[in-house]
Amino acid sequence: MIFFVLICFVIGIDQLTKGLIVRGLALHQSVTVLPGVLSFTRINNPGAAFGILQNRTIFLMVTPLLLFFLVFLFRKELFGYPLIFKLGLAFCLGGAAGNLIDRIRNGGRVIDFIDLDFWPLARFPVFNLADGAIFIGAILIICSLGRIEN
Repeated sequence: MIFFVLICFVIGIDQLTKGLIVRGLALHQSVTVLPGVLSFTRINNPGAAFGILQNRTIFLMVTPLLLFFLVFLFRKELFGYPLIFKLGLAFCLGGAAGNLIDRIRNGGRVIDFIDLDFWPLARFPVFNLADGAIFIGAILIICSLGRIEN
């Protein structure tokens, strides 16, 4: 149950923050949140998390759908995995769904806005909360798989 709640929470927070950014900032506008640390810069990203796979729209729309299908197909087996694995999967699915919603609404692009201003990440690509959830989820899955093998 927590699995589905977490997926919905990630989608909700992601879409809420993107909606606030769209209402508050013009495209390519930037506002400093914490000087030298964090800015919000609104961009439309045609790629995947952190700017990779630019203009691969079909791939980036089909991949999450395939992931959702596989999770549904193997749901009984997946629920036998440790909690940390399931939480990681929920973060990944929530983030993937959030970005998929953007791609459908925004002509194949996602709204990114988190712009890190501190070294060594000052030139890090602008990203969104869905990207962060996917990253955190992947870390949790990798950590849990290491524990399963040991």
